[in-house]
Amino acid sequence: MHRRLPVIVLLLLGLLHGAGGRDASAQGWPARPLHVIVPFTAGSATDIIARTVFEQVGRQVGQPVVIESRLGAGGTTASAAVARSDPDGLTVLFTSSAYTITPLIQANLPFDPLQDLVGVTPVANLPNVMVIPPDRSFKTLPAMVAAAKASPGLLNYASVGPGTASHVIAELLKLRASFQAQHIPFKGPAEALTEIMAGRVDFFIVPTLPAMPMIREGKLLPIAVSSSQRTAELPDVPTTVEAGFPDSAYNFWFGALLPARTPRAIVERLQREIVAALDEPAVKERIVALGGEPTSLSPSEFEALLKSEIETNAVVVRAAGLKPN
Repeated sequence: MHRRLPVIVLLLLGLLHGAGGRDASAQGWPARPLHVIVPFTAGSATDIIARTVFEQVGRQVGQPVVIESRLGAGGTTASAAVARSDPDGLTVLFTSSAYTITPLIQANLPFDPLQDLVGVTPVANLPNVMVIPPDRSFKTLPAMVAAAKASPGLLNYASVGPGTASHVIAELLKLRASFQAQHIPFKGPAEALTEIMAGRVDFFIVPTLPAMPMIREGKLLPIAVSSSQRTAELPDVPTTVEAGFPDSAYNFWFGALLPARTPRAIVERLQREIVAALDEPAVKERIVALGGEPTSLSPSEFEALLKSEIETNAVVVRAAGLKPN
């Protein structure tokens, strides 16, 4: 028995050394500037939030941060570039919920969204609100659904294009509430909002920021928010779940991902630095000014969310008849 003791001690020392090695990978990080790739244009909400959060992260870790907009293929060009980068925690993908939609409607995808990248944390949710013309006979979501069921083909709705969040959120609600409505895609939210105010379209699910001025003026009537919680801007407007439609919530997030082979200690270190940045009042204020609500999850929680969203979106995409192109 005593002869085996040194072997046990050596095994324990080996385990401790392994743990220490993993910690060391995070302690020496980052040795060089951080490179954050954003799949949307400079000046977009995603780009501004990325700059706001990561410039603070850079100050915390003592390294400069380079933000690069890399466009193409609905965001998959940027995602693939990060997936192929060195897994040293220095190249970060900063994207949105589009990450869990685009792979389902993009043919010949150059990366696997669940195998090639790993979630770090979301940094903000962007509440979306369902707005209708104020002159409609229905004034609540349940009343609208009842009207649609009573007269199939009665309703239409706006989006900013097939496969966008405004389209997928509406299709998810149609699926969960079991009603029909004709999809009318527009080039952007301004055009869609104009058609709603003119009464030519029945509903539109849109981020609260562009809709709030018209809501305040009484030109749009908000009847539900699609997120899992009510938004501070519209505290009296229920969520779609509160309105009586289970499993209809859709949280539109912005968040950070890393290459899948990045050491776990570095993934967790970056997550902690992002959470610390979100605690800075100036960072919070900037996100709120853009219509976002600061949030965070652990890497494991974010990975579970990504998997769940892709599974749900796959069902919605099939129901909507969208095919990869």
